[in-house]
Amino acid sequence: MLGSGPFIVVLVLALGFFFANARRLVGYMQLGQPEERTDHPLVRVRNLIVVGLAQRKILRDPWAGVMHAAVFWGFLVLTAGTIEIVLQGIVPTFSFSFLPAPLYVLYTESQTAFAVAVLAAVGWLLYRRLVIRPQRLQGDAVGQRDALVILSLIAGLMLTLLLMKGMDAAGGAGAAGLARTATWWTHALLILGFLNYLPYSKHLHVITALPNVYLSNTSGPGLPGAMRAMDLEPEGVEEFGAADVEHLSWKNLLDGYSCTECGRCTAACPANITGKPLSPRKIVMDVRERLLEKAPVLLGESEDPGGILEHQLLDHFITEDELWACTSCGACLQECPVSIDQLGVINELRRHLVLMESRFPPEVQPVFQSLERNGSPWSFGPADRALWADGLDIPTMAECAADGRPLDVLFWVGCMGSFDARAKRITVAVARILQAAGVRFAILGQEERCNGDPARRLGNEYLYQTLATATISTLNGYGVTTVLTLCPHCFHQMGTEYAQLGGHYDVIHHTTYIERLLAEGRVPLSDAAGGFETISYHDSCYLGRYHGVYDAPRQALRRALPVVTVLEPPRTRDRGLCCGAGGGRMWMEEPTGTRVNVERTTELLATGAEAIASACPFCMTMLGDAAAASGGTVPVYDIAEIVASRLAPGVTPSVTPSVTPAAGPTTARTGS
Repeated sequence: MLGSGPFIVVLVLALGFFFANARRLVGYMQLGQPEERTDHPLVRVRNLIVVGLAQRKILRDPWAGVMHAAVFWGFLVLTAGTIEIVLQGIVPTFSFSFLPAPLYVLYTESQTAFAVAVLAAVGWLLYRRLVIRPQRLQGDAVGQRDALVILSLIAGLMLTLLLMKGMDAAGGAGAAGLARTATWWTHALLILGFLNYLPYSKHLHVITALPNVYLSNTSGPGLPGAMRAMDLEPEGVEEFGAADVEHLSWKNLLDGYSCTECGRCTAACPANITGKPLSPRKIVMDVRERLLEKAPVLLGESEDPGGILEHQLLDHFITEDELWACTSCGACLQECPVSIDQLGVINELRRHLVLMESRFPPEVQPVFQSLERNGSPWSFGPADRALWADGLDIPTMAECAADGRPLDVLFWVGCMGSFDARAKRITVAVARILQAAGVRFAILGQEERCNGDPARRLGNEYLYQTLATATISTLNGYGVTTVLTLCPHCFHQMGTEYAQLGGHYDVIHHTTYIERLLAEGRVPLSDAAGGFETISYHDSCYLGRYHGVYDAPRQALRRALPVVTVLEPPRTRDRGLCCGAGGGRMWMEEPTGTRVNVERTTELLATGAEAIASACPFCMTMLGDAAAASGGTVPVYDIAEIVASRLAPGVTPSVTPSVTPAAGPTTARTGS
């Protein structure tokens, strides 16, 4: 009734204000460091479809996930109606009625149906936030108020849309026509108001979430990927790692814009669960808050009102205690519905602490020194690396190269498998299985060094690259293409992150390789009954969440023990709880809260299983410590030990699993 003129003026002003804010936020984000995020387009499109559009990760929460997904899908469908309303404001006679009749009916009915669905979902979400009040949603008062404003705006949009639909169906003129016009204007103004409120709201993720998912790690739909590579000899660079937001990548800053503050990351964080100060949600929110505080001053948009440039993200927002509590398990990345990389920020801040300020827990210093001197996180020299193989007739790569002996795989033993008395039993078990299956393999022996993963996770990138490049040189010198490892950390590092330094290998974890040998019938097993009927399996974070290897270890158990029942704890597979050793925590004290390994072992023992199985020597140490401390008698075995104990007599010397460490040096965990 008012014509198109007033609406066009309002529309131009609203869009102008929105795009000015969008440009401002993009400018802030561009303060971050460059990072390549356009590779692997097909994988990125898959992430966008699976995580972004299909809402796979948000649906991991069966109730809240369905409601949030209903709102998201409703907005996608209702966007067509929004376009029609905006075009009607410009051309009052416009309508999608030119569509074929069946399609137009589907369009109109879908608008009504999805408006009702969104309104119902918003009602439940308001009830949840105001009445149920889940712990992970409890934050600062501003965040709570912002959520209520957004939900109220969405409810208002749905109510005015349904009112318009009702008035259109009823027809009429006069007062009814004025009411319809008033409702239309209310709805249109709510649309434009909602759009312009987003840049000032945590719900900016409505705009940034899908791009953020597309630009996320390409290792899988939201799975943890490789740590960002660092050039240690760039010209003119005075900062290694990150102390403030401009040292982070632009993608880290986009993550800050995209955070929904849902708290799923913090609810899944083993450090937070056990009373540590770390909250992955707070890490991301701190990045956003610091960016919005500092960027206007850096870009000359405002004066420094006092102290903004004098403090920084590190220490003034995020503390050392938060950073060193992280186990790098990847649970936060796994649960984030918009694929935010919380670990990326933690890793960069750790790098700054170590490389720029030499600030790290005192118990880490001996680890760095031993890595530098001995090529191992413990004080054992290279000469001791192959002592576990005495009498087993296992060749070294040097011997095979000398006589031209063909090989199937290089068996990378790793530091735990070489030096830890308990872990060496896993190493022997793997070797026995390979020998029984007729696999042609060799070890590096004294030429093997730590692959560098502990140094990288602890922030010492310089030491990591020194160790990694030396290992890559050794492997390439022998022409190695296929590597078998029993440690998930070695598996991830050599198979994923070594590519940054020119190391490209087909790396296979021992559980996958053993399961493959069992499936092919190459491992001769005894016909005698197995020792267990029930086993609880613990998923290693670096094997499971980082690489999606969940079935092979369980299938290997079932093939070796046909009657075994694998009893799953409440948190299992990609929801599994960390053992507490990752992120360098293996070598650190745990003075705050309860121990992560105790938390995890308690729920494994609660299944009532006769034994606990793992596929990582670090996990075995952590679980074994906690199981022993509990006073119980439930043993902890590696998958390889269980399979080796089932080898047919006479094929190879018997290997009997034992939770009692063999005589010799042990690698007692600090504080365990």
